[in-house]
Amino acid sequence: MKKLKIAIQKSGRLSEKSIALLQECDIKLTQGKRKLISVSDDFPIEILFLRDDDIPQYVADGVADIGIVGENEVLEKDKETEIIKRLGFARCRLSLAIPQSEEYTGISWFKNKKIATSYPHILTKYLNEKNIGSEIEEISGSVEIAPSIGLADSIFDIVSSGSTLVSNALKEVEVICNSEAVIISASSLTDEKKQILDKLIFRIETVERSRGNKYILLNAPNNKIDQIIELLPGMKSPTIMPLYDKGWSSIHSVVNEKDYWNIVDRLKELGAEGILVIPIEKVIF
Repeated sequence: MKKLKIAIQKSGRLSEKSIALLQECDIKLTQGKRKLISVSDDFPIEILFLRDDDIPQYVADGVADIGIVGENEVLEKDKETEIIKRLGFARCRLSLAIPQSEEYTGISWFKNKKIATSYPHILTKYLNEKNIGSEIEEISGSVEIAPSIGLADSIFDIVSSGSTLVSNALKEVEVICNSEAVIISASSLTDEKKQILDKLIFRIETVERSRGNKYILLNAPNNKIDQIIELLPGMKSPTIMPLYDKGWSSIHSVVNEKDYWNIVDRLKELGAEGILVIPIEKVIF
């Protein structure tokens, strides 16, 4: 069977999270990232570790079948690829920022200003849409220091927490777009590779459904079951089994982690006992 070739960033947090996601999908890789190519013996994939800004090109050219990359790189490179799955991690935004000492008066502030960025394509498209004439200074790293050394009046860059901006006496004034890790693909996959991709997406979605959910077991008096079920609808409906002690049942269900403590307090008020909460590894429909 042919292998699905997946391009992944060779280093950094996005790379680590991508590998962790594959491991959660029970896909074991036989070689480390230092060899730039990794294969799996138990699932038909091959990993290519590349620079993140090269991934859209490799996918568009068919060197890799799919890629896991930040949406910001997809938008910047603007190659013939399509986003087939959003992964929900490596979230950030691309924003315009100016010195904290400046008074921001709206997007017109950037007219005739010099903006330093590593994302000239996204920025140019935005400025053209707004009919703002600015000079773009393209640089490959340390964008945030450009205003302080006199290279530019402002910057356009990735923002996560905003702490880097603050430490460089900058303030975020316009969010141009949001970004997260995505799976991209070219339109030329063979039917065999599409089948492998469908299986991979299925595994990823089973992992995603398990996140934030807990399996809950409890003992409850039978006269309170209807009220308890209203609190614990489960994936479809709760499992109810009679206990040896008459008048009591065991209830099994699923609860979202963010609602857990509020639900537990209410369960105790309804007489529930022996409440047990277990992590969920996978959820398959």
